[in-house]
Amino acid sequence: MDKYTGKKLDGRYEIRELIGVGGMANVYHCYDTIDAREVAIKILKDEFLDNEDFIRRFKNESKAIAVLNHPNIVRVYDVSFGDMIQYIVMEYIDGITLKEYIDMQGVLDWKETVHLTTQILKALQHAHENGIVHRDIKPHNIMLLQDGTIKVTDFGIARFSSNATRTMTEQAIGSVHYIAPEQARGEKTDGKTDIYSVGVMMYEMLTGTLPFDGDSAVSVALMQLQAKAKRPREINPDIPEGLEEITVKAMQKNPDDRYLSAVEMLSDIERFRLNPSILFHYHYSDTKTPDPEESVKKKKVKPEYEDPDDGDEDAIYEEDIPVRSPVLSAIKGIILAAVIALVVFGGIAAYQGYVSAQPKEVEVPNFVGMTLSEANAQNNGKFNFTYVSRYSDDIPVDSIIEQNPAGGSKKMKEGSTIELIVNSADTSVTVPYLTGSLGNEEIIQRIESANLVPKVLYVESDQTAQKVDAIYPPTGTTVKIGSTVYVFVSKGITKEKIKIPSIKGYTAEEAVSMLKEAGFTSYAVEYDENIEAGKDEVVRQNPLQGSEIPSDYKITVVCSKGAKTEKTVNLEVDLPADVTSDVKLTVLVDGAIDTDSSKTVIPAYSPYYTVTVKVKDDANIVILLNDEKYREYKVNYDDNSVDLVNSYTFTDTSTEAPETEAPQDTDPPVETEEVAAEE
Repeated sequence: MDKYTGKKLDGRYEIRELIGVGGMANVYHCYDTIDAREVAIKILKDEFLDNEDFIRRFKNESKAIAVLNHPNIVRVYDVSFGDMIQYIVMEYIDGITLKEYIDMQGVLDWKETVHLTTQILKALQHAHENGIVHRDIKPHNIMLLQDGTIKVTDFGIARFSSNATRTMTEQAIGSVHYIAPEQARGEKTDGKTDIYSVGVMMYEMLTGTLPFDGDSAVSVALMQLQAKAKRPREINPDIPEGLEEITVKAMQKNPDDRYLSAVEMLSDIERFRLNPSILFHYHYSDTKTPDPEESVKKKKVKPEYEDPDDGDEDAIYEEDIPVRSPVLSAIKGIILAAVIALVVFGGIAAYQGYVSAQPKEVEVPNFVGMTLSEANAQNNGKFNFTYVSRYSDDIPVDSIIEQNPAGGSKKMKEGSTIELIVNSADTSVTVPYLTGSLGNEEIIQRIESANLVPKVLYVESDQTAQKVDAIYPPTGTTVKIGSTVYVFVSKGITKEKIKIPSIKGYTAEEAVSMLKEAGFTSYAVEYDENIEAGKDEVVRQNPLQGSEIPSDYKITVVCSKGAKTEKTVNLEVDLPADVTSDVKLTVLVDGAIDTDSSKTVIPAYSPYYTVTVKVKDDANIVILLNDEKYREYKVNYDDNSVDLVNSYTFTDTSTEAPETEAPQDTDPPVETEEVAAEE
């Protein structure tokens, strides 16, 4: 079992289950006992706690999301960057990734593609307007909820647009199918880089295939730079021409030929949505890159006639005429001779250096039982490692199970390769064979026995109620340990269905009346405090408009409470009056640092400090002293009240000696001399 599952983090977060395994962090489904809500917590893996680059990325993700507040972007509630554990507390999303959904559906209807793409672009518009470029937009980082809402996640390699934006040395190559050409070259990235990735996702949703795919990440990266993708309509002729034009424009290799912003792309999508037969007739610049190896130059010659009014404009260019010169040929000969001499003498020197610098042979160390970070520390670069994944319940994840050759079995030259068999959650397993004749409990047990995570989803179908209708991924599919297997259980025979009308923009009363008129008998009205719209205005519905469902299916109508104005809240923090040294006071508002209120204080000089913050909703305020929790407050937006939730003791770590230890009314040197004189 994972070492965190079943534990309580910081006395507050009950860790229920592991729901995701990433390259640098694991994600857990947790329960916040203070705010009484489900949350997702991303915890940095132990082996990266000493890796400054991974820690920087991890902190960067929390900073990026903390400045964003949008219904299509995952929210951050809390962060902790201690020496022993680093984590980010985020909004819990009960859904599947867009990649999983595409794999299940194969090809998406163009209306559904437009619906999902619109939400993604609105999220990116908000991020770009706040100076953040995501740089890793792909369907794996898009969560899809059951009501059709999407949430953009994983800002781990996002950049503030004012920062340097070199990318390929910092980005995981796993996203190579979706990265823009300039990103693959390690050039500057901006909002148009995310636009390219959105274009690739639209291509995949509309055609069921990726525009570029190959045997290796390098080959795919080269295709992104050089190859031209098939037109989407060549793969799926049912795609409207206007939507194909939007997709192709977003995927242009030259950033200047793409949409300049998410707003501009959203505008075209809205025009297409209103008129699906629209054509945009886009034309693109010639982005062909000249060949640096080309040995033929263009030679300007005089025209057969002269017109003094036209100047050089009538000059004729003859192509493929080599430019040769006797002097140039002599220079080339001298350079060639120098290169040959350099190679010969350099080869002799290199061989002599090789003979004198042969690595010594040492006994193979024993790395079994160590973690990868411990093995790397002990190895200290003496040997190269290759890794093989294997899973075992007997030892902790990421520990070394075996090695080849075994420790102490022989001597090897430094620089040789040792194969390490690592207990890894990335180990591949096969989805077990499951049939509808099995009971639901037995199916779940078999999935869990294969070290996979079952998730039951109830669907309407022609199957008998409570019978398994389908399983995804299908039986026999190879997946990683800890992956989710979706078990679709039938609710029973499908009833006659009615098409849901569009009620967005109407008042709650009008929406309910429209649903009754359409024949629906079950509905609920809910309010979303985070949406700024008119009071009682319908902002979304579940299921979505256009869906066909039984008349007794419960429809949720989500309305706005009305736009909230920004309020100023003051709270007085009592400081430890006996502390005379400088103390760094940091104010966190919903996990984000309030730089205006944070400062250095001396508690003994001013035992109270007034914090002024601005809020648009209920908020959690945490006061840190020297990066340690000191006070936690809860702000109630409606009545403008502030309640103290938790209080912690501050320990002064100042090393100054107490004044009471200083000598009083004595002068040892003088007294010693007088005693000696008397003697």
